[in-house]
Amino acid sequence: MSRLMEPLAVGRVIGEVVDIFNPSVSLNVVYNSNRQVHNGYELMPPIVAAKPRAEIGGDDMRAAYTLIMTDPDAPSPSDPYLREHLHWMVTDIPGTTDASFGREIVGYESPRPVIGIHRYVFILFKQRGRQTVNPPASRDHFNTRRFSEENRLGLPVAAVYFNAQRETAARRR
Repeated sequence: MSRLMEPLAVGRVIGEVVDIFNPSVSLNVVYNSNRQVHNGYELMPPIVAAKPRAEIGGDDMRAAYTLIMTDPDAPSPSDPYLREHLHWMVTDIPGTTDASFGREIVGYESPRPVIGIHRYVFILFKQRGRQTVNPPASRDHFNTRRFSEENRLGLPVAAVYFNAQRETAARRR
């Protein structure tokens, strides 16, 4: 397993959300213009309240990508019966640009964990062509694998995740 994949395996993103894959495109997710998402790092809910900038690498602007943000720990990590909860989906993102150039088919919902530490996972897929991805039926009980299969997206080309938990009054000080 590559060094890029180890944090995804340790964080159980590989296994619970996606199957093992070979990262082939860079994905850079940044909140508030300076808070970059790194695998396993914790970001506080106020920092992730607004939609992030998601920069897509690659070398072909003609390629189209789908970006998914999901919470596999909803409503709580000890009982994730809503697994997964879909927080954001953008399709038809041209390579070498960012998600703002794509088509947002599920609006950004800011993370608001109530119980426990939640993982928020950004998964990037390369599409077979533009306008080939259908919107999901619901945010709850979303399944990244099934969605990928139904839309013929194949394995991811990139993924990154962060952790967040409810901010208590003591942590805000």
